[in-house]
Amino acid sequence: MIWTYIVLVSYILLTIGIGLLGTKRPEHSPEDYFLANRRLKTIAVFFTLIATNFSAFFFLSFAGEGYRVGYVYYAMMAFGTASASLTFYLIGNKAWHLGKKYGFITPVEMVGNLTGSSLLRNLYMIFMVGFMIPFLAIQPIGAGLILEQLSQGQISYGLGAGIMTLFIIVYVFIGGMRSIVRMDVKNGVLMLSFMLLAAIVILKQLGGLEAMNGQIKDVSSGLFSSKGQDHFFNWKNWISYMMLWFACLPMFPQLFMRFLMAKDLGTFKRSTVLYACIPPLLFILPVIIGVAGHISFPDLVGKESDRILPMMLVMHAPSWFGALVLTGALAAFMSTMDSIVLAISTILTRDVYLPYIKPNASLKEQVSVGKACVVILALVSFTIALVRPASIFTIATMTFSGSAVLFPIPLGIFYLKKIPKWAYLLALLTGEFIVIGFSMKWIDPSLSFGFLPIFHALLAAAVIILLGYTIEKKKGAVPLS
Repeated sequence: MIWTYIVLVSYILLTIGIGLLGTKRPEHSPEDYFLANRRLKTIAVFFTLIATNFSAFFFLSFAGEGYRVGYVYYAMMAFGTASASLTFYLIGNKAWHLGKKYGFITPVEMVGNLTGSSLLRNLYMIFMVGFMIPFLAIQPIGAGLILEQLSQGQISYGLGAGIMTLFIIVYVFIGGMRSIVRMDVKNGVLMLSFMLLAAIVILKQLGGLEAMNGQIKDVSSGLFSSKGQDHFFNWKNWISYMMLWFACLPMFPQLFMRFLMAKDLGTFKRSTVLYACIPPLLFILPVIIGVAGHISFPDLVGKESDRILPMMLVMHAPSWFGALVLTGALAAFMSTMDSIVLAISTILTRDVYLPYIKPNASLKEQVSVGKACVVILALVSFTIALVRPASIFTIATMTFSGSAVLFPIPLGIFYLKKIPKWAYLLALLTGEFIVIGFSMKWIDPSLSFGFLPIFHALLAAAVIILLGYTIEKKKGAVPLS
């Protein structure tokens, strides 16, 4: 057990040191604190995209869903996430140009300024921030689960979640985006390396992949089915999830803002190509561990399977090795949590405080307000984590669906001209009502006809925007060249 604490303390000290490096070149400007002065090169952009996006959802939910659903979960997630690089380019290419030209820092101010609608800007902000808060809470949930398992209960779930929350506050508060990018490069390397090592060590203990699969197939063949355990995936689910991943990822504010941070457009393009290569190579690893969990822990139910990765490490690996691997997991959680916290605090500063509270706030004051928002958001996420309302997958799916509804709006702004404001507003409200309505059961679940709510929400939003475009086109509007 002593090695567990040595590894954790060493990681914390290393992280604080990296965070302090972010204070060596303070410029007290929003672009420096929130966007690292738009100077990132290819490797930095690539790793910050990877580390920001692959979070507790990757480490714990992938293994948990591998346990619950089977290998088909890998196929769905790997293909869907890799294909999202196409939407990264569709959105990021235009966003980078516009950010450079007009000095935009947040997606909200970009949407508001380009449409000239303060109402759309405010609604877009409410939905973007509102759906990110539950996803933010997933990170301390993951930290609490891992630290509790790793310490064999000496660190309680609540204390583990609290330690991570405090840790995030300290180093984001100190260094801003500079610290986060440095952390993302380190955390990305740790995450990729340790997940590979974890799969190798666990499979070796179980006699190898072929032996493990053979043993499980005898008792649970559904884990190897193209539809998954209990026929979880059918063609309607496949279409729905592909639409979900394709549309939601570029709408995460922490990812959207990274489109604006590249030094030049070539850097951004190379980073998206590299990003597309990682999911097919990496995503199979936690799913294998999750499937293997049926040998050691055959009776987990519901959200308890979110613990399968740390449980397998505790059972099948030396304590020092388990601590190393789970430190990689904590690194992933932190790289996502710090980025979400900073992205949302940036939006609250630039799109609430600046226009509505103090329009003449100095650049230094904007940074100070952003830091205050960091503390508040981290504490809100910790409060939600203590409640732990559902499985990580369930929380993430709801967050992703609400975020995906935002996608047609920047797509229309960037590639079509003079779409009326009413079309964007109606599309946004209709899409979000469908997502929330199905989730809250205001809408009869049978009306989904087997699709996820996002299928209907995106379809309705797209139809409304295209209707607005058609009406304006008859008045003489043409596509942007």
